[in-house]
Amino acid sequence: MRKSDYGMILLLLILAVFIWLRDLAWMTSGDDTLPVLVALPLFVWLGTPWKFIPDGRCEFSPFELTLVVALFVLGIGINSTVLLAIGWTVLLWFWLRKRTDLGSHDSIKKLLVLPFISFPWITLDADKIGWLFRLTGAYATTALYHFFGAEVQQEGTNIIINGLPLSVEAACSGLNTLQSMLIAGTVVNYIILGDTSRYWWNLGVIITLAWIANTLRIILLSGVALIFGAEFALGGFHIWGGWAVLILMFLLCWWITSLQEAKKVV
Repeated sequence: MRKSDYGMILLLLILAVFIWLRDLAWMTSGDDTLPVLVALPLFVWLGTPWKFIPDGRCEFSPFELTLVVALFVLGIGINSTVLLAIGWTVLLWFWLRKRTDLGSHDSIKKLLVLPFISFPWITLDADKIGWLFRLTGAYATTALYHFFGAEVQQEGTNIIINGLPLSVEAACSGLNTLQSMLIAGTVVNYIILGDTSRYWWNLGVIITLAWIANTLRIILLSGVALIFGAEFALGGFHIWGGWAVLILMFLLCWWITSLQEAKKVV
């Protein structure tokens, strides 16, 4: 690596800290914050060994500079974390594309998913995604308990099961958990299928599994509230339930990708 590369790394770190700290609403708890902060170290670790070419020049074209600056200015102007995350990831790619060996570019492009989701745009910008997770989770919970003969009423994200009122609040949207699950799923996907084209379409599978895992969390918490009371379900069990979702997501991803690796699933 050259001195200019270390300068570029410093610039990227400064911009990353700016994006992370400009809105601290995503730092609700340590178990939500930590997975986001480890995504970049995971990107560096999975990409090793980094093969920098000695004669590569890190000179950005006017188009590249304009694109990155425009993404950052627009992101700040409209308060969009996702645009800032895109701008940061694009800048990272422009630099690595010029300074690393051509043979490693395919792997780097796959790993760029991690830097993109290392910023809390899902929590800060994706309110509609959270509402959709809550609503569909409420529908699934209603259908399941109705199937087993419970008396269930639903209005939006509010459910009454056998007279017990339950509300799938914003905290149950699982947005922080969704980001953690996407990071964990991407790592598993890359480790097992990173050298195949199936890596890309499995990103959609990861999102689907994240929804399934989060919906199961809502169903589980509802059942615990019915048996042991709402206070117990919303206490320490709620936190452990979130961790159980992450573990379930990890195991599901590992199982499905392992099946594909074994060519049991095309």
